[in-house]
Amino acid sequence: MTEEIIIAGFGGQGVLSMGKILAYAGMMQEQEVSWMPSYGPEMRGGTANVIVIVSDERVSSPVLQSFDTAIILNQQSLDKFESTVKPGGLLLYDPNGISRPPERDDIRVFKVDAAAEAARMSANKTFNMIVLGAYLQLNPIVELENVIKGLKSSLPERHHHLIPANEKAITRGMEIVTKAS
Repeated sequence: MTEEIIIAGFGGQGVLSMGKILAYAGMMQEQEVSWMPSYGPEMRGGTANVIVIVSDERVSSPVLQSFDTAIILNQQSLDKFESTVKPGGLLLYDPNGISRPPERDDIRVFKVDAAAEAARMSANKTFNMIVLGAYLQLNPIVELENVIKGLKSSLPERHHHLIPANEKAITRGMEIVTKAS
């Protein structure tokens, strides 16, 4: 099994963190992983994306032109990466800030209202974990217990008190993901 994923959005949405947590979770399952971030010089508001590969076999190169999955968090990323999803692949997006929904009919398209749900939960910083939960519901490439271990590995110890809220957000994302119409 090899899963090649692009996660893309604005800086500050937790794009890179989501990818790092997926990579750590893969390592906890003794899989081969690659995590390759790309971002502009802006701290927040600029574009950011990360390529994550989780595989049972050695990863030969982290540089990809097409993906099994695209997780899209803004319109610019949808415009750029929708065409890079392999036929039969998965595109997951948050409709907040999307003015033109995905148009391809040769891929599986799902949406998760993560921004709205994070606001309802009064936990805006868990937005990315809601998205991650939605993805794992659709494609459980790593086990939830390893995602939690990945959170512990990627978060500084002073933020470990946030892990239960993040776990709740992951679970909520699993519950609210829907097929796009």
